[in-house]
Amino acid sequence: MLKLIQLTLDLFDPAPPQAAPAPTAPPPAPEPPQPLRAAAPAEPLDAVLAPATFHHPRANRQATLGHTFVAYELRRAKRRNIGFVVGPEGLTVSAPKWVPLYEVDAAVRSKSAWILSKLESARQRQDRIESARIQWKEGAVIPFLGEQVIVVLDPRRGGAAELNAGGEALPGVPRLTLHVGLPHHATAEQIRDAVQAWLMRQAKRVFTERLEHYAPKLSVQWRKLVLSNAGTRWGTAHSDGTIRLNWRLIHFRLPVIDYVVAHELSHLRVMDHSPRFWDTVATVVPDYAQLRGQLRDEALPPW
Repeated sequence: MLKLIQLTLDLFDPAPPQAAPAPTAPPPAPEPPQPLRAAAPAEPLDAVLAPATFHHPRANRQATLGHTFVAYELRRAKRRNIGFVVGPEGLTVSAPKWVPLYEVDAAVRSKSAWILSKLESARQRQDRIESARIQWKEGAVIPFLGEQVIVVLDPRRGGAAELNAGGEALPGVPRLTLHVGLPHHATAEQIRDAVQAWLMRQAKRVFTERLEHYAPKLSVQWRKLVLSNAGTRWGTAHSDGTIRLNWRLIHFRLPVIDYVVAHELSHLRVMDHSPRFWDTVATVVPDYAQLRGQLRDEALPPW
């Protein structure tokens, strides 16, 4: 009971007086305003970003075009004027022997806009080629007649390769599969060689069919088909009726292949690239100019 009374008293006792707050120090006097200083000038963007450069592997001359450094190959040739060619390696300038260097430099500067545009296009194309490089393993994707084909290792096939077109047409997913008769531990070289052998067999078959289709239309006769692996030519025609076609054309759509086939067969009638030759090509492939552009611009995967 005493404890209860004590608790009641404690609850109703007045709160003890709080100590008076200690006196606070007066606020410090404000500092006098500092004079404004001019901000440091921003660093020019050209100084921050590294200037673009293009360097030909056989460069023997150089120029600065705008903010772009271009090292190019200068060739002396028997010609009447200065010529410019932009390829995968870079810029090549061909000039007559009698043209002084300062005139070559002036010609390069006068063509700077065209040169830089072509060099940038060539660089972007090379980037696309490298990004399309095939990784030779199961699941690799290769182009065949303009479509994407997935490589499947299938040891049950005993070394043979067979195209399966029964896949579902899902958005963004190739519907074609190439079943290659190799074990799952096959090396990259083995897979690459097996796929290349299959592609070359298909190339021989398709090219022969297209030659047989277009030769009568052009009133020419071809005698022999040879598959080539040329680095810079898609095809050649010989006056004896021999047609050479790069087997890697099999990567392209059939209309592009038809253009190359018609092109080479037309050479059996006109052995040059005169207007008469192009008129001959147009009789069987009217849109040859568009197809020629696709052949030039499409980036095939490097092997």
